[in-house]
Amino acid sequence: MISSDPLTMSPDIKKVAIDSRVENIAVIEKMIDDICAEHGITEEHYGNILIAITEGVNNAITHGNRENPEAKVTVEFITNNGKLTCKITDEGPGFDYENVPDPTSPENLEKPNGRGVFLMRHLADSVSFEDNGAVVELNFNNLK
Repeated sequence: MISSDPLTMSPDIKKVAIDSRVENIAVIEKMIDDICAEHGITEEHYGNILIAITEGVNNAITHGNRENPEAKVTVEFITNNGKLTCKITDEGPGFDYENVPDPTSPENLEKPNGRGVFLMRHLADSVSFEDNGAVVELNFNNLK
């Protein structure tokens, strides 16, 4: 008999490495679309997942790897038991993720960038950083 207990099911893991080119974000968007469809993730959660992950990948490309096309960004998706974890890794030196300026402060409202970490923290259920900020992990819970 095949067990249908979600706690005993194996996680689904998908991993891709892209060159640090902004146009490669489309590859990640397609993967997000496919994963959300495959796992029945609701429309309610889809927008948050799409924005948070693409912001993380954009930051890895532009800030972490400084758009060096020779440098890679690795994105790993793990779906398990109604949860999605996305780990984004760049080859840069990292950053001070503890002291990111608040983009909602009056002095930062007109700045053209600086919203990525803010958006990730507000759209994902949890965000953690490793390797001095060169790795970000986004967690999305209760997706069904």
